[in-house]
Amino acid sequence: MRKKEKDFIPIAFMLYPENGSIDFNGLRLLLKNLMIQFKCIHRGLGMLFLLLNLCLSSFGQNNSFVLTTDALKEHVAYFNSIDSEAVVNFIPNSQSFNWLAENIPLFDCPDSAIAQTYYYRWWSFRKHLKETPDGFIFTEFIEPVKHEGKYGAISCALGHHIYEGRWLRNQAYIKQYIDFWLIKEPTFKPSKFHSFSSWLSDAVYNLYLVQQNKEQLAKWLPLLDKDYKRWEQERQLPSGLFWQFDVKDGMEESVSGGRRIQNRRPSINSYMYGNAQALSEMAKLFRIDSLVDKYNRKADILKKLVVDSLWDRERKFFSTRHPDGQLAAREAIGFIPWYFNLPPDENEYAEAWLQLTDTAGFDAPWGITTAERREPTFRTRGTGHSCEWDGAVWPFATTQTLKALSNWLTAYKRHQKVDATVFFEKLRQYAVSHQKDEKPYIGEYQDEKTGYWLKGDNPRSTFYNHSGFCDLVISDLIGLKPANGSRITVKPLVPAGEWDWFCLDNLSYQGRTLTILWDRTGERYGRGKGFLLFVNGKRVASSKNLGELNAKIN
Repeated sequence: MRKKEKDFIPIAFMLYPENGSIDFNGLRLLLKNLMIQFKCIHRGLGMLFLLLNLCLSSFGQNNSFVLTTDALKEHVAYFNSIDSEAVVNFIPNSQSFNWLAENIPLFDCPDSAIAQTYYYRWWSFRKHLKETPDGFIFTEFIEPVKHEGKYGAISCALGHHIYEGRWLRNQAYIKQYIDFWLIKEPTFKPSKFHSFSSWLSDAVYNLYLVQQNKEQLAKWLPLLDKDYKRWEQERQLPSGLFWQFDVKDGMEESVSGGRRIQNRRPSINSYMYGNAQALSEMAKLFRIDSLVDKYNRKADILKKLVVDSLWDRERKFFSTRHPDGQLAAREAIGFIPWYFNLPPDENEYAEAWLQLTDTAGFDAPWGITTAERREPTFRTRGTGHSCEWDGAVWPFATTQTLKALSNWLTAYKRHQKVDATVFFEKLRQYAVSHQKDEKPYIGEYQDEKTGYWLKGDNPRSTFYNHSGFCDLVISDLIGLKPANGSRITVKPLVPAGEWDWFCLDNLSYQGRTLTILWDRTGERYGRGKGFLLFVNGKRVASSKNLGELNAKIN
């Protein structure tokens, strides 16, 4: 096949999503690439494609039922105005509004910090979308760094990227990104796929729950199975637990580890448990019983090992175990097991969450610390010129902790003086932290007392794509819980009485468009009083109070 024909094939596949309707964004993307191909050949054809592209812009891909794009446009104009745009990837600032209007869910709420950060994170996420000869990827750093792979790809935050990207209407980007890591990148010399621990299989399965692309999953399943085996070969101990250097967890200079110490860490062991659970669920979809049984056994064994070996019964926390058998101080990675619903639903384990609101634990003025503040070596390993995970606030860990807290609050029954109010306050604290010089900003890590970005003067830190936020709003704060099958469940974590209204609109879910809104008086949106769920504009569930909603979709 000639090179030009081969280049067109991935783009052409973007035209028709799973529900069979035309994807206008994919069509516009095809026309954009045709313009690039032909502009040097025939100026007239290039102009024709440009005119067609502009015409298609009027169709858009915004299927909002309640909200307009006015707020989005206002936010984007502001973000563009404060950005020098030193680096331009696939979608420049000048096209960012159109791209976002076509791709993201719209959000409205009374809290200006949460609303602004929601749109800022989508706007900055778009900055990292990069087209390469091997497909689309999302970068981590906006500037080149020494440890990056080909095209600037880094696998450390891959799980965060997929959880965020699963809510994009045009799934071509995230699908090609996964293809890149599973198919293309392992062929590079050297491959940097396993440079960092990963919960890739879990993220891929959770992407499937949102988009329901079974054909795509069929291609990925054997590759993910192979990848799990490779992790076992590289990092599994005879006991069955996995070990990792803290730097390969993306958490260097931690209070528990070192760059050359093979510790049994709650992070990688939770990831591998989550991956095993996901692989079992994926195998069920294709009725591969042998694979279901294999990964169920692996998950069961690993769960017992984590509980038996990494649970500190004295301090009531999951902790890193050193090669000499000693357990380390409490770190935020001790919350990660709940990200994958690993711990038993018992009071003993629930006590761990009391540390989240303890000022001697992880509660600091500017966010959730990465180590407990009572630890004698807290914040002693550097001056902010390196990357220290010995206590400072890292958005990467904040995202994991909030997702874990959400799972614990919604999937577990035994709670210990920690409720939705704590989740809301911590999420809002996280939203407020997105600032530098009183302007929206996301960087690497922060002083827990002042909010100062410890690498904030380094250009590489700007727009640091190493965490999540939008998924926390969609799936946790507003509470859409993706599931396999025809049921929709919404479990919001907005505390009763906190907000009189909010709306999440234009939300692409399993080939449909959802609208989730709360309107205490019915006057804000004019769609009725209470908590309402709409599918393609049709009300399918409602409640007078802000609580759980359930509906069946055809």
